[in-house]
Amino acid sequence: MRISLFLLAILCSLSQLAIAQIQHQSTGWLFLLNNTKINKKWGTHLDVQLRSSDQFSQLRNFMFRPGLTYFINDKSDVTLGYLLNETFIDQVGRKDLRLTEHRIWQQYIYKHKISTVNISHRFRLEQRFMEQNGGQDLFAQRFRYFFRTILPLGKGKQNFDKGPFAALQNELFFNVQNKGKLNGHVFDQNRAYLAAGYRFSKKMDIEAGYLNQTVKGLSQNSMNHAVQLALYTRF
Repeated sequence: MRISLFLLAILCSLSQLAIAQIQHQSTGWLFLLNNTKINKKWGTHLDVQLRSSDQFSQLRNFMFRPGLTYFINDKSDVTLGYLLNETFIDQVGRKDLRLTEHRIWQQYIYKHKISTVNISHRFRLEQRFMEQNGGQDLFAQRFRYFFRTILPLGKGKQNFDKGPFAALQNELFFNVQNKGKLNGHVFDQNRAYLAAGYRFSKKMDIEAGYLNQTVKGLSQNSMNHAVQLALYTRF
C-alpha cells in the first residue's frame, strides 16, 4: 500500500510538469550526513551538501545544515535546526553572483520495518530567508514530506548491520506561505531517488544513485538529472 502511494505521489508531481515546456539539466550532488546520539534522549544532526551547476561545470550550491534532535522513543524523533545555503551563479560578461539563503527548520521522523525493509517518514517545515538578485530579501515557508526505504540485498538480514542494500526514496515540496513571490503554486518540486549502497557497520553507509528533481517554475519548469554520492555516519 505504501509503495503504491509512493508511486502515485511521483506520477502526480510529474503530471504537474507534463503540460509545460521543461528545461533539462544534468548535475552532480555530494551528500554527507551525520547523526550523533549524545545520550538516550538528545542528539545532533549535521548534513553538508555540494551541488554542481548544469553539465557539472562548476559549484552551484553549498549547504550546511546543523540541528538538535530529541528522541521521543526508538521510532520517533524531532529536530530543530538551521541551514546556510550559498548559491553561486556564473554570469557571462559580468561579475559572478552569490546569493545567500538562511533557513530555520523543524522536522519529525517516524521509522518502522516491514519484514527486512527499513522505512522512514520525514515531515519538515522550513522558514526561508532568501536574498534576491537586485530586490528585497524574501521570506517564505515550505513543507516537505520525505519517504525512504532501505532493502538489504543479502539473506538473513532481519537485523541489518553490514552488506549491500538498495535505497528508494521520494520527497514532495509544497509552498505554504508567499507562493505568489516564488512560483505562484502550492506545489514546488518533487525529488525521486534510486540508489545502491553498502553498509560497512551500524555506523557508516555509502551509496550512489540517480536523483530526478522536477521543479515547478514561475514561467518555465525544469527537470534535473542528478548523480548523487552519499555518505551516512551514525555515532
